[in-house]
Amino acid sequence: MKTDEFIDITSEHCPMTFVRVKLKLEEMAKGQTLTVRLNGGEPLKNVPRSLQDENYGVSEAIADGECYLLVVTKI
Repeated sequence: MKTDEFIDITSEHCPMTFVRVKLKLEEMAKGQTLTVRLNGGEPLKNVPRSLQDENYGVSEAIADGECYLLVVTKI
């Protein structure tokens, strides 16, 4: 699936994982999609939950041992 933007936060630690994603989303236009590559564990638990709390659409995927989120900006 092609998305509008991509961000890799695998080198970040909580709470900066969410902060980096949130800053990227704020740069994007309404209705665009963002793919986020992140680590499993705490980031995979906390980032989607925080995004959902702020009414972003979020889907999770794990491919070849790597974790990804697909985030839809607010419309």
